[in-house]
Amino acid sequence: MTLLQVDHLSVHFHSRNQPPTEAVTDVSFSLNQGETLALVGESGSGKSVSALSILGLLPYPMASHPTGSILFQGQELLNAPEAILRKVRGHDIGMIFQEPMTALNPLHTLEKQIAEPLLVHKGMTRPQAKERVIELLHLVGFADGVRRLQAYPHQLSGGQRQRVMIAMALACEPKLLIADEPTTALDVTIQASILELINRLQHQFQMGLLLISHDLGMVAKMAQKIAVMRHGRIVEHGLTENVLKKPQHPYTKHLIDSEPSGHPAPVVPAASPVLTTQDIHVTFKGQKKSWFSHGSMDVRAVNGVSFSLVAGETVGIVGESGSGKSTLAYAVLRLVAAQGKINFCGTDLQNLPRGTLRRLRPQMQIIFQDPFSSLNPRLSVGQIVAEGLEIHEKQLGKKAIDDQVKTILQEVGLPPDARYRYPHEFSGGQRQRIAIARALILKPKLLILDEPTSALDRSIQAEVIDLLRSLQQRHHLAYLFISHDLKVVRAMSHRILVMKDGRVVEEGETTGLFTNPQNLYTKSLIQASFEILPRDSKERGRKENP
Repeated sequence: MTLLQVDHLSVHFHSRNQPPTEAVTDVSFSLNQGETLALVGESGSGKSVSALSILGLLPYPMASHPTGSILFQGQELLNAPEAILRKVRGHDIGMIFQEPMTALNPLHTLEKQIAEPLLVHKGMTRPQAKERVIELLHLVGFADGVRRLQAYPHQLSGGQRQRVMIAMALACEPKLLIADEPTTALDVTIQASILELINRLQHQFQMGLLLISHDLGMVAKMAQKIAVMRHGRIVEHGLTENVLKKPQHPYTKHLIDSEPSGHPAPVVPAASPVLTTQDIHVTFKGQKKSWFSHGSMDVRAVNGVSFSLVAGETVGIVGESGSGKSTLAYAVLRLVAAQGKINFCGTDLQNLPRGTLRRLRPQMQIIFQDPFSSLNPRLSVGQIVAEGLEIHEKQLGKKAIDDQVKTILQEVGLPPDARYRYPHEFSGGQRQRIAIARALILKPKLLILDEPTSALDRSIQAEVIDLLRSLQQRHHLAYLFISHDLKVVRAMSHRILVMKDGRVVEEGETTGLFTNPQNLYTKSLIQASFEILPRDSKERGRKENP
């Protein structure tokens, strides 16, 4: 039974005094009940725009559809009245958005946000909705679901926020689930459990799944059919097994061949120390245990972590969501209060006055996990990238700053005229490249990269990794590289710290740690990252190399 039929869909974006931009051209595909179709392609290929068109979530009237038809269970959704779309959104069609921080309301608790579709579409009472919310939080991996009900999005890690998005999308058991990079921000073990959850619910409710991803390993596990998009068009489509094993289009072959590879350049002997930490502790004050108690449930996010980093070296930090990876990075930059010793290029940061610390900021830069929330939507890309120079390099004139902005944009793979556009006009991967440009333009000694490639497709990941490695070798930069993608960490890092529950459970040189891990937790991370055998391979009769 055909659940979704998209025919000859085109999407144009209109700007004042500019010809329309053709984002999607003549795209057609169908999806049956209980079936999974994957849209794959590089950032900006039109995958997300095609999916957002189904629910009418594009920025109309800036967006328009010169041609096309979108039939959901025989009902036309393209250009349908808002009343019809409101009934479909969240009830019949659920959507997992790529960037959870921008999709979640920062003013509402998790309970209120997850319960909303249950109250609106299912007519549940608030006690019934609360019970269902707790059940959903448990389903997506929150063991402490009851305690998390009153939490706000900013109190969660990136992976935890993504799990909340998945719970919201699945709340009403939709007939069609649109998953736009559903596991981008998740560590490998949670990825496996989320994919298992989606797969199980899909079979249980005969739910159609439109999967948008740049991760071909995940697509091989999940999808029966695949459509490869490039420059807004579908260049190849068919059964997943046929397309991945016998690709016909050169672009499909390019995507399949794109995997993080190589190693960082060796560290120069006797390289100068850049960062040394000793016994770092970070504690967050929690809520009271009960109405009558005076104590609080404090959370020890980082517990006694020590490490060092020299010029030209990359230390990778891996671990599950909530293990303390990002909190440790924020403590190093004094963005969160911490106990312990932090020495940066011979300077004790813990006892440094605020004014002196501000003068050191250009030498310590960070690239955040969620690029859209870290970019000011009211500033052009040129203003965003130039902001650091205007603050810290006041002696530079406008032309000199503009020249540096153009150069750094080209280095990260964006055209110079991108500086006249705004963040919302770019794809998720392109926005991350803007964030990288903003950090690199000040030529820091220490660059903290918090999931810098999680929003990028594989081919762009490889380009960014090569770029970061070349910049590191040229300028002897020290990198603190945080990621859940162990393939990327292996290609970038000289040494690795494995974190669990705020502690370092294993550390060592990259090759040795991957070939001979000692800790059971490390072994489970590596196995989950490099195991690509489909869960139901026996059912599908498909085998892949581990």
